[in-house]
Amino acid sequence: MSARRAKGGRGGARNRGHRARRIALWATAGTVSLAVLAGGLVYYRLNGNLSTFDEDGVSKDRPAAGSADAQGRTPVNLLLIGSDSRDGANKDLGGGEDGGARSDTAILLHVYADHKHAVGVSIPRDSLVEIPPCMLPNKTWTKDQPSAMFNSAFSVGDTEQGNPACTQNTVEKLTGLRVDHTMVVNFQGFADMTKAVGGVDVCLPKAVYEGDLDPNLGHKGKELFKQGHQTISGQAALDYVRIRHGLGDGSDIGRTKRQQAFLSSLIKQVKSQGMDPTTLLPLADAATKALTVDQGLGSAAKLIDFAMSLKDVDLHDIKFLTVPWRYQGERVALVHPDADQLWAALRSDRTLDGQDGSAPPAAGTDSASAEPGPAASGAASAGTPRTDGTGVRVAVYNGTDTPGLTTRAAEALEGSGFTVTGRANAASRTHRSTLVEYGPGERAQAEKVAALFPGAVLEAGGRAGIALTLGADYAADGGTTAAPPVPTGPLPTSVSQARSADDDACADLTYG
Repeated sequence: MSARRAKGGRGGARNRGHRARRIALWATAGTVSLAVLAGGLVYYRLNGNLSTFDEDGVSKDRPAAGSADAQGRTPVNLLLIGSDSRDGANKDLGGGEDGGARSDTAILLHVYADHKHAVGVSIPRDSLVEIPPCMLPNKTWTKDQPSAMFNSAFSVGDTEQGNPACTQNTVEKLTGLRVDHTMVVNFQGFADMTKAVGGVDVCLPKAVYEGDLDPNLGHKGKELFKQGHQTISGQAALDYVRIRHGLGDGSDIGRTKRQQAFLSSLIKQVKSQGMDPTTLLPLADAATKALTVDQGLGSAAKLIDFAMSLKDVDLHDIKFLTVPWRYQGERVALVHPDADQLWAALRSDRTLDGQDGSAPPAAGTDSASAEPGPAASGAASAGTPRTDGTGVRVAVYNGTDTPGLTTRAAEALEGSGFTVTGRANAASRTHRSTLVEYGPGERAQAEKVAALFPGAVLEAGGRAGIALTLGADYAADGGTTAAPPVPTGPLPTSVSQARSADDDACADLTYG
């Protein structure tokens, strides 16, 4: 009796052990399921926060997309627009009394193919640029504006949401770079993001007062910022990046320098907290409430994936600069050829110190310490484009009334290894944009041709063969658009003297 009881006791213990393990298993499964459900709900909420803009307004006349390197990596161009929309809570944060929206800030961020370097180029809002045709709310298109203020592109259509597609078109026309993604941040979103990261370290060369922020105040007012280092967030952070007066010459150029310093500190703060989805979610929650993006970034997962792709970029290898400029009366003119060399370097994925961002690091080195040399500069030599056209056959046509274009274009093509099969005038001589037509299966070859002609339009045709038709854009540049020199060394000092994200927050904060 006692033996049976003892045997039964051992069996009962085993059964209880099995039940305990089953309970633990189900509890674990339930916990994981709840976590997945909670995560899904978080992403669902974030997705509900996001707004996307109508990409019907993106020009069909676009630069070719960046090509993948030997490792299958591609550079990425992100256009960041700071909007002063008067809509919603933005008015209370300083959006003003008038309707509509303007772009207070525009930065083109080029992330190199190695994803270990990045450059943010500020475009002054008063820059005189060409604004190409843009779509209005009624779906009609504006006429080309050959010399207009850059920030007026965002105002085309006069809506509370602004016109990010028009600004994107303008940047692509200006730079010859294809913008892969566009992101618009308004006042509310900016203020909330600075709170989400616990504040940002900034610096000022002197104390700033209410009258500096609002010159119409008529008196000095109370002190808003003390001199030197301080941590700010919310409204104070917004005030900091908008201050113009009382520092330097009171220009937008000086304000741009402080915006670059602020973004450097913000990136430093985010990276210090750890670049992973858990730490990025609070930032994403704040950002998505007041963020408008292109459809390619139209989900929280895509936004976080993009942010995660930057986690291996060292702070020293994140650079900020302003496109080379000069005053032209009350406006700003871009300086040539310095600006052209900057855009050519970015199109070729070359860093400001002459390294090739598409080249793998040499064995035993990392990208941060590797010096530019023969391996880094690839097959390119001074004045020669990196595109290799070996084996690609191209017919060249002049689509304008300007003589001599086919000769110059053919020389550029042959200098890159392409085979020119013929030169002639096009049937139509009124082509506005340079066109690259290609047959079935020839897209990749056509992209190589388009890479030599920034702004060229790619178009699939019914017949085999690649045809290059030169447009008025090529003629306007005197036939010099093709084959821009690819810098194999450091760029001019107006370009190469950039701020690194690890620079002291007190350095280079004013102009004049």
